[in-house]
Amino acid sequence: MPSKPVIDNAKLDRIVAEARRNAEQRELGYRERALKMYPWVCGRCAREFTRANLQELTVHHRNHDHDDNPPDGSNWELLCVYCHDNEHSRHIDHVRGGVMAVEEAPPATGNPFADLKAMLERGRK
Repeated sequence: MPSKPVIDNAKLDRIVAEARRNAEQRELGYRERALKMYPWVCGRCAREFTRANLQELTVHHRNHDHDDNPPDGSNWELLCVYCHDNEHSRHIDHVRGGVMAVEEAPPATGNPFADLKAMLERGRK
């Protein structure tokens, strides 16, 4: 019969203490500070978050400088991962200068629903 493993309580105590220290350090990080400071709502699409989906809420640096973390949070906004990705894509396009601004884009001319009534009628027959 195999012997029972020996539990090193001192080692377990060190691991728990280190985990607590790491958690305290993370609490000092800008994400944790922003989550305490602002409501858990995306600043663009207004989607609300709970603890169950909080990992999908990110901290966006308004000036795109991740080292600029003032204590009052004035350089942060909470964005869902989708809006955050969109914001960074728009910023990259702007920096590259190769894409028209949204205000300058020509209006859409196509109508994806133009033949919708006829398609629905065909589907009913």
